[in-house]
Amino acid sequence: MKGMYQYIRDAWKDIDDSYVENLLRERMMQWRREEACTRIERPTRLDRARALGYKAKQGYVLVRVRVRRGNLQKRAIKAGRRPKRKGILKMTVRKSLQWIAEERANKKYPNLEVLNSYWVGEDGKHKYFEVILVDPWHPAILSDKKINWISANKHRGRVYRGLTSAGKKGRGLRWKGKGAEKLRPSRHAHWRRERRTQINVLKQKY
Repeated sequence: MKGMYQYIRDAWKDIDDSYVENLLRERMMQWRREEACTRIERPTRLDRARALGYKAKQGYVLVRVRVRRGNLQKRAIKAGRRPKRKGILKMTVRKSLQWIAEERANKKYPNLEVLNSYWVGEDGKHKYFEVILVDPWHPAILSDKKINWISANKHRGRVYRGLTSAGKKGRGLRWKGKGAEKLRPSRHAHWRRERRTQINVLKQKY
């Protein structure tokens, strides 16, 4: 027998075949008129928010962030060079839009720390994410053994160091495959370490 959260999860998995499609269409009209970073009272996707650590208690803050879709928009270069060397189109910031949304939410609320975030909708121009923030010095947070770890100094500015779930994914720490458990702190660092080892072996051999 399914519970309430399972019904919510199933509805958001198949948006085109559930009530969520019409609901999102109505909400997009309202969200477009709001500010890019808007504080909200309750989560749009209760199942995702609870799974990512949200609790309906003091010390938790929810923010809906709107991020422009598409690649990095760079200014046109006026100096002389070949068109292929301009480097304007198809440039990326090497960050996901979700990671950017988390950083913008933390920038607006610098006294809070980002716990996690999740997708809630998109249209032709923007993507919308809801970011879960925590007040690390709130008495309700300090007294909660499951979340008071975020009050430690080593977790300050965790979103800017890629320590959230979206940040770790962007850094390649979720990669699964042959030798995945050894790929720390990243795939590139692992490759450099392996390459250095091979060079040292060749030097000793010859």
